[in-house]
Amino acid sequence: MADTINPAALHHLPRFITPPGETDVLMVVTGILLLLGIVAFGILFFKLHTLPERLAHKSQKIQFEIVAVLGLIALFTHMHIFWVIGLLLALIDLPDFGTMMSRIARSVEKIAGIKSTEPAAEGPSEITPDVKRAREAIGTHPQRHDRDRAVAGIKSESTPASQKETSHA
Repeated sequence: MADTINPAALHHLPRFITPPGETDVLMVVTGILLLLGIVAFGILFFKLHTLPERLAHKSQKIQFEIVAVLGLIALFTHMHIFWVIGLLLALIDLPDFGTMMSRIARSVEKIAGIKSTEPAAEGPSEITPDVKRAREAIGTHPQRHDRDRAVAGIKSESTPASQKETSHA
């Protein structure tokens, strides 16, 4: 076959028209850009979709789990109201009623003389420098607490320091 141009065709063809048998560069570049655009959109979608979970990660465990379940429901059902509810729940700081109620229950059991079935939650085993500085700033030292009890005429309990309650309500 002759490589001559048909007489009905224009003499100056645009650059994106390729001769027969050669690679169409415009199609390859367009395909690569389309693939990169789809991947970028998917990453953006999943980052946005996990936003409530990432916000609730710093909160309580139960709140984080509820937000995670709402996110999964929204992902699989395509009902965006679950995602909105999860986002709102992640933004709200819920108070910790569980710790307070368990401390009240332990105190009532102690007053009633009933042995508690659950072990008391212990404070941190080490005192960090931040805690030391905070105690110094407000003047709460364990030795000072014992001294104040002695001055007030209250006998010190014979329980070891590790079993004493480290904080006050």
